[in-house]
Amino acid sequence: MTTVDRLLAGKGGVVHGVAPEDPVLTALERMAAYHVGALVVMDGERLAGVISERDYARKVILQGRSSAETPVWQIMSSPVVTVAPGATVHECMSLMTERRIRHLPVVQDSRVVGMLSIGDLVKAVIAEQRAHIAELETYIRG
Repeated sequence: MTTVDRLLAGKGGVVHGVAPEDPVLTALERMAAYHVGALVVMDGERLAGVISERDYARKVILQGRSSAETPVWQIMSSPVVTVAPGATVHECMSLMTERRIRHLPVVQDSRVVGMLSIGDLVKAVIAEQRAHIAELETYIRG
């Protein structure tokens, strides 16, 4: 079963983030530049929250706020649900489904070491299933 640390190794280990005081517009610009749907919100070395496109849509657009004037801390999701690098893909998918979240920061020794999206997990599950099918086909052919 695939673990989070193996998934992160394939992603390159880069974690994109913003500070709580940054304007939401900065977060949106970074999400667009990095082609991601969420960023970690870091208060120095401490994980303060997560800001996602969903947060923006629900807490800025629908409330008529200004993305240039609203600080990230006012709309970020907090407290943050996290996982450790040793967690399995299936554990992460269960957690994300249960908590109705799409992004999951990975924390080791109080330090953010990665971020997983539901898409990352779905790709991993599909790859696992393909490998199992290939093994079964090989076994059947004998």
